Amino acid sequence: MPIKNRFAELQTEITEWRRDIHEHPEILFETHRTSALVAEKLKAFGCDEVVTGIGRTGVVGMIKGKADTSGKVIGLRADMDALPILEATGLDYASKTEGAMHACGHDGHTAMLLGAAKYLSETRNFDGTVVVIFQPAEEGGGGGREMCEDGMMDRWGIQEVYGMHNWPGHPVGSFAIRPGAFFAATDQFDIVFEGKGGHAAKPHETVDTTVMAAQAVLALQTIAARNADPVDQVVVSVTSFETSSTAFNVIPQTVKMRGTVRTMSTAMRDLAEKRIGEICNGVAATFGGRVDVTYYRGYPVMVNSEAQTEFAADVARSVSGACEEAPLVMGGEDFAFMLEERPGAYILVGNGDTAAVHHPEYNFNDEAIPAGCSWWAEIVEQRMPAA
Repeated sequence: MPIKNRFAELQTEITEWRRDIHEHPEILFETHRTSALVAEKLKAFGCDEVVTGIGRTGVVGMIKGKADTSGKVIGLRADMDALPILEATGLDYASKTEGAMHACGHDGHTAMLLGAAKYLSETRNFDGTVVVIFQPAEEGGGGGREMCEDGMMDRWGIQEVYGMHNWPGHPVGSFAIRPGAFFAATDQFDIVFEGKGGHAAKPHETVDTTVMAAQAVLALQTIAARNADPVDQVVVSVTSFETSSTAFNVIPQTVKMRGTVRTMSTAMRDLAEKRIGEICNGVAATFGGRVDVTYYRGYPVMVNSEAQTEFAADVARSVSGACEEAPLVMGGEDFAFMLEERPGAYILVGNGDTAAVHHPEYNFNDEAIPAGCSWWAEIVEQRMPAA
């Protein structure tokens, strides 16, 4: 079955919702306007239940099918939050909030799921229950974890859960997915080297923290080059380097470094954490200084369930005619927390030849709306077919 005609009819309306959300971006859990808009529309669609405040500012809507002999309950999830980025698109509907921007397409995800909810509320051509999940704080806040910790899965009896993300560089409305590990675990670290500061003309009287930190930056790359199995994925990136003095003639007392670690397995995650500590302590001891290493575990690896991935790919093929195998993605995605609670799958939908996500010139492609809405609707209708 190709794109549903109803979504072609609704595209202009859904686009208007999307652009309104784009114009009023909200960060992390501060999605108050967006959450209110979502709840208002779900109630207007005639959802059987609409609940706000799940995971602080999340919204959940429940829609019953024409029958419920199957006893199945499927969750569909979209993220609502924006990023702390200054928009540079020049669009008529560009962000009106200084320093905030929908640079990852969550405005599009929310609008598409609203479109699917409107259609499903109108037709109810399925046997079971669908739960539409609108999540805050995907961009680093762990909103998915908080919604799960609020008991969302058990409260609505969700048995399977499905998510979607737009993907620049792929043809508009095309799909890609992969089973198993898909998006990386995302961890962070803080490293503080302490030595003995002093005059740069008398380095022999100091314990040079810049030398320690510089050696550590290079040595940390041996985790990927010499500790990890070459077929495993691990990225260790030092992204910040701050000295306690910025003078030309001072060797600083301390140097602070921070960065991120991306891995695709628990074993590699454990190894990376262990080796960061060992390497930094070794470097500090070598040069006569001290070091403090703090490692923060963020989002876990996002793992697509085998059976649900195969089903999601079949649905994508029914909508667009094809579904490619997606690459491994070293970015993080907190839909991982929902997939730890329930089997399910996460799919990519093409955004066309646009700027990359998290870029100040990025914009969600509204031409992807019919395909995205159709996929969500078909997940429900094919997984819980009406008698």
